[in-house]
Amino acid sequence: MQIFGVDIGGSGIKGAPVDLDRGDLAQERCKVLTPHPATPAGVADGVKQVIDHFGWAGPVGLTFPGVVTGGAMVRTAANVDRSWVDTDARALFGGKLGGLPVTVVNDADAAGVAEMQFGAGRNRRGTVILLTFGTGIGSAVFVDGILVPNTELGHLELDGHDAERRASSKAKEDHELTWEHWARRVQKYLAHVEMLFTPELFIIGGGVSRKADKFLHFIDGIKAEIVPAQLQNNAGIVGAAMRAAQER
Repeated sequence: MQIFGVDIGGSGIKGAPVDLDRGDLAQERCKVLTPHPATPAGVADGVKQVIDHFGWAGPVGLTFPGVVTGGAMVRTAANVDRSWVDTDARALFGGKLGGLPVTVVNDADAAGVAEMQFGAGRNRRGTVILLTFGTGIGSAVFVDGILVPNTELGHLELDGHDAERRASSKAKEDHELTWEHWARRVQKYLAHVEMLFTPELFIIGGGVSRKADKFLHFIDGIKAEIVPAQLQNNAGIVGAAMRAAQER
């Protein structure tokens, strides 16, 4: 079965049909730049571009970089325009897409669901935390395979700032950090999350998961196992499609 998944990020909007039997993209993904400012209308236009690229006419699952409740309502908007807060994203995207069935889910939660089903978290029990490092830091927490939604652990305080302002991949770029220097910031962040949740496994997702060999070996002192996401930066697309399939 195929369902379309779209991953809305702070820098790009990417999507593709997903083969839900394999947990992988059925076609090469299409990506457009996230507009700035990332207003609801501008982002909806970008999503439509991606979907029109494939001529898709079925259910669509979308991720959003913030808290989403009830598969529709946006409650926070840290890395997109503040006008998103209290927007009915399902109605917005459904209207833009000509009434296609739409489901909206937190971006890291979607990535986590995909990794737990098809990737690095498969068959893992206990507490597993996926962290996506990109424009911000997203989080998905699972206890014995059950998701605790909308955790947003990227906003924990680190050195007097939101952790994502210090340890996201955007922070690495903005501050022109070496991989080693950035890894030390990530290590400090992981130590804080570990103190709070004592996970058995950290899964490192987002674009940096493709470059795990450049930084993971610099991280030490963490008791939990640390592995890169197996679905890498496609996890959000796959998880969005999975959530849309559940609501059919």
